[in-house]
Amino acid sequence: MPQDAYAPPDPKTMGDSPALGETAAEDLVHGICFKTGPPRTLGAELEWLVLDADRPSAILPPDRLTAAHDAARALPLHSRLTIEPGGQLELSSAPAPSLSGCVDGLQADLTAVRAALRSQGLVLRGTGRDPRRPLRRLLCSPRYDAMEAYFDRTGPAGRAMMRSSASVQVCVDAGYEEPGPLGYGRRWRLAHLLGAVFVAAFANSPAHEGPYAGWRCSRQGIWHDIDARRALAPPLDAEPRAGWTRHALDTEVMCVRSPGDGPWPVPNGMTFRDWLRAGEGAAGGGGDGTPRTDGLRPPTAEDLEYHLTTLFPPVRPRGHLEFRMIDAQPGDDGWLVPVAVVHALFDDPEAAESAYRAAKALADTHGTRPAPRNPLWRSAARHGLADPELRTAAAACFRAAAEALPRLGASRHVQDVVGAFAERFTLRGRCPADDGYLQLTGTGARS
Repeated sequence: MPQDAYAPPDPKTMGDSPALGETAAEDLVHGICFKTGPPRTLGAELEWLVLDADRPSAILPPDRLTAAHDAARALPLHSRLTIEPGGQLELSSAPAPSLSGCVDGLQADLTAVRAALRSQGLVLRGTGRDPRRPLRRLLCSPRYDAMEAYFDRTGPAGRAMMRSSASVQVCVDAGYEEPGPLGYGRRWRLAHLLGAVFVAAFANSPAHEGPYAGWRCSRQGIWHDIDARRALAPPLDAEPRAGWTRHALDTEVMCVRSPGDGPWPVPNGMTFRDWLRAGEGAAGGGGDGTPRTDGLRPPTAEDLEYHLTTLFPPVRPRGHLEFRMIDAQPGDDGWLVPVAVVHALFDDPEAAESAYRAAKALADTHGTRPAPRNPLWRSAARHGLADPELRTAAAACFRAAAEALPRLGASRHVQDVVGAFAERFTLRGRCPADDGYLQLTGTGARS
């Protein structure tokens, strides 16, 4: 669940951990990716752009943006507040035993943060991608320097992701070990099938120029392009734990943590499995059978845990399931909708069954190639709910969620916000991107 932000390595203990072997690494990933049991907790991570209240299209000077972050950090919040590389502000809830517990804590913290920023003439804006140019990176650290250097090898998408994207991430428990509507295997599959529906229904990053011109969810296009494997889902026909373990170890290492303020090495073409095998003295990785480790130290369990935080699939198993495909939403309460809908469709057995039937119909038509590189996900990002199949599935899912929310104890306010969203967008085959909320210099919705 949220509230486990990455902590930099401690130079005093960097050399204390023993080297990790390949079998031990497989066992570690296999053991932590799905923590099964009754679905009980819910969490959310909300990313926001920080804008000038009077001139939202203006680029904020770094000192003003930093002052805003400092003011927010000084507040006594229930949520964890962190800053993204481009200056986006993120609030991560504590794991909550109910929808109300999750929502109420975030609402209170958002109210406090908004008031602190308002006193400085600033506002939070929910949008999946910042259209302002040039893109700037506010945070400089060995971690982010290495991340940017790694992504620059494959093009500009990595910088755009780091500096300009914002999302609503929803976290639900993995589910039961046993099969059934709330079993972890079915929930894992359902998450990827419904992911395209969520991309389409909550698309809120329209692009009017560049490589994603005309897309409703250009943020998804960016994630598609950052890396050949890092943002890809593992094959769904594999057993979930085994499939994720293989995927994680066979993905390239982004960077190697080092103590102090010096740069972190950025290996070229070395998977974590290559690194493990080189540490054990076995060949592997290079085309000639030589591991591409460039004299690196053997990896440790801490290196593996960090490596897992650099994998960005649309659904990330972190013991729980972390939904990463949803754009940040417009308005003060827009974020409530994906949090409530995901919770309803995964944690209410009746709604989960309805959602599975709707999603399976899509899979039967489009196959199960890994997300997001399959036609259904690309159509969701390009067209939103203008795609008739996605519109039908989304309408069925929102109806199921609306019926489930009272059973889950949702407040009347949450039910009303979800209902209003469905009436304005989903049931009409529209998404927030169609309303022009991202026109930061505009004065209202487009016709």
